[in-house]
Amino acid sequence: QVQLVESGGGLVQAGGSLRLSCASSGSLFSISVMGWYRQAPGKQRELVASITSGGTTNYADSVKGRFTISGDNAKNTVYLEMSSLKPEDTAVYYCSALRLGFRSWGQGTQVTVSP
Repeated sequence: QVQLVESGGGLVQAGGSLRLSCASSGSLFSISVMGWYRQAPGKQRELVASITSGGTTNYADSVKGRFTISGDNAKNTVYLEMSSLKPEDTAVYYCSALRLGFRSWGQGTQVTVSP
């Protein structure tokens, strides 16, 4: 089982930046994909960005060019650098790990972007 702990959320003005971190522990062997998802009030959870064990990244169209996902294997941590933030980026952001067909989730961190 994989344990995930997110941090770095907060309140920021539109146009600002934040960096989210996701620290992982537990059975990290065979994790194939790490990802960041978000869920705004009244909306479904959606994929924001993902990174495979081989380093291939994928982004939602709405964040391309503004967000960057990266990983630090030595620290077992995945990051989401967010810039040019917009009010519509406001949501709870969740870290996720896919390992042997099972997806683990963190507890989420709130990101609020004010106009």
